[in-house]
Amino acid sequence: MSAPRLGKPGQDRVYAPDFLTELFRNPLDPGYADAAAARRRSAESAPARGWRALPARSVSLVVVVMLGFLFAVAYRQTMADEPGRSQARSGLVAQIKERESQTDRLSTRADQLREEVSRQRDAALSGSAAARLRNLEASTGLGRVRGDGVVVRLADAPDKADAVTGAGAGPPRVLYSDLQGVANALWSAGAEAIAINGQRLTSTSTIRSAGEAMLVDFRPVTGPYEVSAIGPGSMKRKFEDSRNAALMRKVAQGTGLSFGVREADDLTLPAAPEPQLRYAKPSVSPSPSASGVRSGSPGSSGPTTTVSPSGGGR
Repeated sequence: MSAPRLGKPGQDRVYAPDFLTELFRNPLDPGYADAAAARRRSAESAPARGWRALPARSVSLVVVVMLGFLFAVAYRQTMADEPGRSQARSGLVAQIKERESQTDRLSTRADQLREEVSRQRDAALSGSAAARLRNLEASTGLGRVRGDGVVVRLADAPDKADAVTGAGAGPPRVLYSDLQGVANALWSAGAEAIAINGQRLTSTSTIRSAGEAMLVDFRPVTGPYEVSAIGPGSMKRKFEDSRNAALMRKVAQGTGLSFGVREADDLTLPAAPEPQLRYAKPSVSPSPSASGVRSGSPGSSGPTTTVSPSGGGR
């Protein structure tokens, strides 16, 4: 015997699902599904036309051929422009070498003239006056000096970059602040004269970097860097006990930089170039006003004008 039915006789009771449940089950409207099926049936029944009829492999082959043609044109254009670039590069390199040789010749000529001036000056002055002048030049860096001292050597870390992937490129480099710290520590240890790669330091010297170039008094120096100092016999011990030397040893152990200190006998440090001194000059006095009262004088109601020197030294 079948189970009894609820509701009116002859009717089944239907339980409608929740609206949100139905929306998640069938998110696409039935009309869209019917339209998509109709387009699919019409595309299968109609003959293919145009580029849509080409198989995927043929389209890929056409794309590859076009890309190859573009690469060939770009390569040909690059090779056609290469002679011009090479010629321009060669011209710049030749100019740089010519300027370097000219600078070396002028530096040699300047040293010769400086020695000639020293001889003429010594001949004109008395013995005590010439000796005092030479001592002053040696202490200020304007005279060549000889003596025993210390040489501090700093070099960049070796390049450990992988030849294929380039991993690890850019080894740790010596910074201009490292050279500054070493020079200051040597001065504190009692150095009487210091030179970096043959560039003598004076009271107005600068150690800076411009990109990857290291400049000492605006002259480029390249690594390895040797800071030579002439001073007393205790200078090496005092420098090694300094805070800067301890810091450089720690940096060398951590990054692979080369840092070493050694004693040197009979060092010769060249003279520094003649400094270009600038002097302050008073400014022009303010002109009298129309009423005959000078600006800034007692009793004038206008603002006070302060006269300051123009120019300025280092």
